[in-house]
Amino acid sequence: MAENKNIPVQPDETNEVVDRVTGFWQQNSKNILIGLTALVVVAGGIVGYKYLVAEPKEKKANDAIFQAQQYFQRDSLSLALNGDATNPGFLKIMDKYSGTKAANLSKFYAGAIYLRQGDFANAEKQLKDFSTSSLQINARAKSLLADAYAEQGKKEEAAKLYKEAAGIFEKDEFNSSEYLFRCGYLYESMGKNKEAIDAYKLIKEKYPRSERGFEVDKYLARLGEL
Repeated sequence: MAENKNIPVQPDETNEVVDRVTGFWQQNSKNILIGLTALVVVAGGIVGYKYLVAEPKEKKANDAIFQAQQYFQRDSLSLALNGDATNPGFLKIMDKYSGTKAANLSKFYAGAIYLRQGDFANAEKQLKDFSTSSLQINARAKSLLADAYAEQGKKEEAAKLYKEAAGIFEKDEFNSSEYLFRCGYLYESMGKNKEAIDAYKLIKEKYPRSERGFEVDKYLARLGEL
């Protein structure tokens, strides 16, 4: 950075700068103070919302979802979805605690329950609204959404989603190979043999020691690939 200490500043120039700054402040001080006050209020509001609203809401939502998860694990699907006289179900949690992590997770559970109950349209709706950064859960959610599509006859969309699900968390040999198998099986049912063969070959290549890997040869043979 160049130094300016050796460049003399004339007194008139200094006074002119001071006058400009002073004049600017006199003309705009009200607006500046209003702007600074607004900034403080907004910043305070953000902090206040986080500690007084958002975090307590998250805690209440987490407490609320616990019993619904217990019902889900016990296969009491109606109670998990709709709740009981004391505890809210996943649907109520989504509504009451909208915007929380628990409400988002409730969409995953609700989608899975609707799928089990044969309500494929609602399963699709809930699973499409769900999002997560967890690779394993994301893969599972996509596979469930693919199930919902397949059950509604949307085989093309389902096959694509199964393939996507298989590629999200490839370390999970059991599930990834299963998703690829479903992908291939759907393509085969549509007469798209090339796509089916590609999916089956991926199982053979990536997951030869999985359950699907051991049996995939018979599907390839059926399509004339062995």
